[in-house]
Amino acid sequence: MCGAPINRILTGLAVADMLVMVEYVPFACYMYLVFPDTRNFPYSWAVFILFHVHFSQILHTISICHTLTLAIWRYIAIRHPQQSLIWCTETRCNLAIATSYILPLFLCIPSYLVFHIRETTIKENSTKVVLYHLDVSDIAKPSLITSSVSGVVIKLLPCAILTVISCCLIRALYKVNTRKQALKGYNSCSTNQPVQTDKRLSKAEKKADRTTRMLVAILLLFLITEFPQGILGLLSGIHGTCFFRHCYVIFGDLMDILALINGAINFILYCFMSRQFRLTFEKLFKPAALKKWSPKGTQTDIQTTYV
Repeated sequence: MCGAPINRILTGLAVADMLVMVEYVPFACYMYLVFPDTRNFPYSWAVFILFHVHFSQILHTISICHTLTLAIWRYIAIRHPQQSLIWCTETRCNLAIATSYILPLFLCIPSYLVFHIRETTIKENSTKVVLYHLDVSDIAKPSLITSSVSGVVIKLLPCAILTVISCCLIRALYKVNTRKQALKGYNSCSTNQPVQTDKRLSKAEKKADRTTRMLVAILLLFLITEFPQGILGLLSGIHGTCFFRHCYVIFGDLMDILALINGAINFILYCFMSRQFRLTFEKLFKPAALKKWSPKGTQTDIQTTYV
């Protein structure tokens, strides 16, 4: 499946989304099933929460970088179809994917400074008990400038870029459809004999249009998920710790749910977007008992859209 460049990018994006959802399972189980009954604050759990915060942030940033790469890749393919064969090579695709996984480790450095583990000692039944919990670090308390940087660089800037690319993709798709309608009208007037090559070309064009529409849907879902987080992060940097504690933290669960829903819906869109993605998923997870009842389809060697 990873032979075509766009499928490699989709695979990298799917892996990042999968890791986000898998990592949320132990967090959700403890937070909503175990913790309400025990009300314990052990050090090991505080370490896991700190890991969860940074790990999910890094994976979100990896997903953002892959989404940007996917959008730029598709825009070049539509806007500059001839040059895309030169610009969008396999080597550059591998470099873009590797960069999308490595760069977030450095982009998220400001967010590493926001939280730390704080000890709180209380008396319970004449016994001192030490509670370990996450709190805003002393470095980030004065102005939360790190949250502002994270909100702008990691969230709002990619959202702005993707908004522009989405508008360009929609505009390019509209122009392509207008041009095809004009060519259909011209061909119907010039000849009445159907040509097999035209049918194949029309099928390939429909596949390319479907791919672009699915990509636009992915970009819009991304904007709905990430834009509110960027705004809240920016406001936290402007208004300080009070806004962060009373607003950002309150909407944290809602933003997490949006991110998980986004990852789940994206997987469905990947299957619609890429035929090879569907076939590979079917080979890996379809039960053997159902395979013998499936109709055997014919496969052509012609590939024009690399999906």
